[in-house]
Amino acid sequence: LPGGPSHMDMYDLKPDAPMEYRGEFRPIQTNVPGVQISEHFPRQARMFDKLTAIRSIVSVDEHSDSLVMTGYSEGTNRTAHHPSFGSVMSRLRGNANADLPPFVSLRGMSVGCEPGYLGIGHRAFTPSGEGLANLGLAGGVNMDRSHDRRQLLENFDSLRRDIDGSGSMRGMDTFAQRAFDMVASGATRRALDLSHEDARTRDRYRGLDQFLSARRLVEAGVGCVTLSYGGWDTHSGNFTTLRTQLPELDRGIANLVQDLHDRGMDQDTVVIVWGEFGRTPRINGGAGRDHWGPVMSAMVAGGGLRMGQAIGSTNSRGEVPRDRRYTASQVLSTIYRAMGIDPSMTFPNGSGRPMYILDDREPVTELL
Repeated sequence: LPGGPSHMDMYDLKPDAPMEYRGEFRPIQTNVPGVQISEHFPRQARMFDKLTAIRSIVSVDEHSDSLVMTGYSEGTNRTAHHPSFGSVMSRLRGNANADLPPFVSLRGMSVGCEPGYLGIGHRAFTPSGEGLANLGLAGGVNMDRSHDRRQLLENFDSLRRDIDGSGSMRGMDTFAQRAFDMVASGATRRALDLSHEDARTRDRYRGLDQFLSARRLVEAGVGCVTLSYGGWDTHSGNFTTLRTQLPELDRGIANLVQDLHDRGMDQDTVVIVWGEFGRTPRINGGAGRDHWGPVMSAMVAGGGLRMGQAIGSTNSRGEVPRDRRYTASQVLSTIYRAMGIDPSMTFPNGSGRPMYILDDREPVTELL
């Protein structure tokens, strides 16, 4: 959720706080006793036994999509180049199906999606723009001609590889090979073609195509999908914006999570919804909320993790964690574990130094 969603208006409402903190929204009861969330999340409230909210995550005081994708702030990653979650998935589990990309970003190649020191071969595939168009053969090119072109490319690349000392050509080899396989099989194009869904399903996801595309990609075998919805940098008009966005986000989350359950995929798929920080508990003069690094919330579902709970709490005005303080890195560590990946694994960085996937890797124990 780019721009930093307001924890105070989504999963951590404070109805007893002064008006200048609690805002205009009211909490509603979920189907889990004692857990309340925003009145604009009625669908999630009815299925909260399939969800978990973490209310006590500390962040950093900067716009940093990198934080929730890599476990490190954008400032740190400008020099350290830690890889995104999807790139690690690509590196460790990317050969399961050569016809499909192991990591897809439906929000483009935005900050946080970079492969870092894992190399260009583990970049996200981005189907927007040329990405989707390039999944088909060029006009007048059949499969035989495509095979000839592939061999010619490999012959040219062998010369370049001999003189390349950076390793980037090896990464390009991986990327090119996967691209040819994707075009030849058509599996990725079919997964992204929403016309294969029945009309009733498309109507349920109307206006939320990325959520449906994500489900179809994971169903087809893609290891990690990241998507983006809405704009959450609500420095002014916070409540006006959220009255429109929250019900739509609610519909997208509920449809996606329920579909995963209906298809028997919920134990094998983790869904996480979050942004880079929370927003100021105290409302500003423009009826908005500003950046707030001291605490934020996240919603998690699936992956064999423990659902139907609210983990952690904040003080009476939603300003700081009161208990169960967790970092974004610890949340990612927990998701890595759910995916069967040890977050204490190391990979060599550009200088050959072994680097842990995550430094702060104690899990969110309540989820396990």
